[in-house]
Amino acid sequence: MQIGIYGSGSTDSATKTIKKILEDSGISSFSITKSKNKQADCIIVLGGDKGVRNYFHQTFDSTLPVLGISEGEASGFLAQIDLREFSAYVNLLKKQNYTVEQVPRLGVKIDGKNVYPVLNDVAVFSSKSAMLMEHSLRVNGDEVWHDNSDGIIVSTPIGSSAYSMSAGGPVLFQDSAVFEIISVNSLDVTRRPIIVSNNSSIEIDDISARVHCEAILDGSDRYKVNKTVECSQFFPPAQIIRLKKDRTAISALAKKVHLAEELLSMPPSSKLLLKTLEYEGALTQKDLSNKTLLPDRTVRLALSHLLKKGYVKKKVSIRDARQKIYEISKIE
Repeated sequence: MQIGIYGSGSTDSATKTIKKILEDSGISSFSITKSKNKQADCIIVLGGDKGVRNYFHQTFDSTLPVLGISEGEASGFLAQIDLREFSAYVNLLKKQNYTVEQVPRLGVKIDGKNVYPVLNDVAVFSSKSAMLMEHSLRVNGDEVWHDNSDGIIVSTPIGSSAYSMSAGGPVLFQDSAVFEIISVNSLDVTRRPIIVSNNSSIEIDDISARVHCEAILDGSDRYKVNKTVECSQFFPPAQIIRLKKDRTAISALAKKVHLAEELLSMPPSSKLLLKTLEYEGALTQKDLSNKTLLPDRTVRLALSHLLKKGYVKKKVSIRDARQKIYEISKIE
């Protein structure tokens, strides 16, 4: 058996740990690079959910099954296994005693040009916050609405528990054969999220604002939009390895929904820090200040609140013992 290891943004020590565990179990491994790679039976991706998303952003070939591993305690929807518990599951991986979940992806075209497919969502907003964007929504060629709002989100079932849930969209079970569309803060108070078949062709057209508009893919890369964004199901879907049979996607979803309910009573700064850590992974206090643009004192107070509640934990940086790293804690 031979396994490829993809660790964009992960530490060298994590990659070495994985390789050592595989070697002790008689499994060959190699690091995936931009140059030509060897044949593999599956791919191990470090970096948690964000790492798995980055991997699929870099490759259109999703025929190989992928096992996502997080380097902290926070497990996710795409990466169920923590690095410290990987050795307990390596024999299951060796015997291929696991299930492979077909996770749908959204193919995206911006002004007629293909960009990489996404696992979570496509969000279209004006490039300047608090500025209305006008757009038309068409599904399978039929106009559904012409709207003025902060923006619009098209989400997969996996992504429905992320940005779209924060914007008031429903949470979808992961095996649902649908996508959801949310107009964010529409001027039309009767506007509600809609659910469409995942076989649908979704077109956001006539996009305009007083400044240029952008499509944000999976909460990371931004692309300028002149007029049109098109979304449809992308084939093949992502192949995600599930080693934990006693931890279903539904139970993980229930825990995240419970967290979302508790978030309602939190200060806005704490919510912003949690969302930033969810998308970016472990960060220092300085990194959080830079990414959120919040004052240092506000970040300190928000971190203190989140640490006290147990939603965030801190650890010493491997690179600099004087630095503290903050990350989302596992929710039991």
